[in-house]
Amino acid sequence: MSGGVEWALHCCVVLTTSHTPVPAAKLAELHDVSGSYLAKQLQALARAGLIHSVQGKSGGYVLTRAPESVTLLDVVRAVDGPGPSFVCTEIRQRGPFATPADACTTPCPVARAMWAAEDAWRQALAAVTIADLARDVDATSGPEALVGIQAWLTGGAG
Repeated sequence: MSGGVEWALHCCVVLTTSHTPVPAAKLAELHDVSGSYLAKQLQALARAGLIHSVQGKSGGYVLTRAPESVTLLDVVRAVDGPGPSFVCTEIRQRGPFATPADACTTPCPVARAMWAAEDAWRQALAAVTIADLARDVDATSGPEALVGIQAWLTGGAG
């Protein structure tokens, strides 16, 4: 999984705090990350339809759906693509003890284990929403954490 997924998830949680568009520059400043790097993650989220870019002086990004309906898997797919993390390359068919292709009628134990793990991982990601993450921020960092971010984003005290 790319590091961009983490940045994208943090941005989605931050967007839950605002009722107005949040400029990309503010998101980059808040997370102390390069604006151009973060822009790539925001563009991926926008292409996937998870956020929308609002143009103009008061422009920025907003979530397109309720945070309860955006899963971590949605964000992973947006940033890293929908393809599998593990791709079997049939290593068993290589080298001095290669198994002939016609003898490989079922996936090898490595592929089966990796596909099972990926399936479990994707199910776990699909079970957690951006709203769940926001609630967890309140539970672990205190209810003032996201309220402080919201105030900072709108120019109020933080």
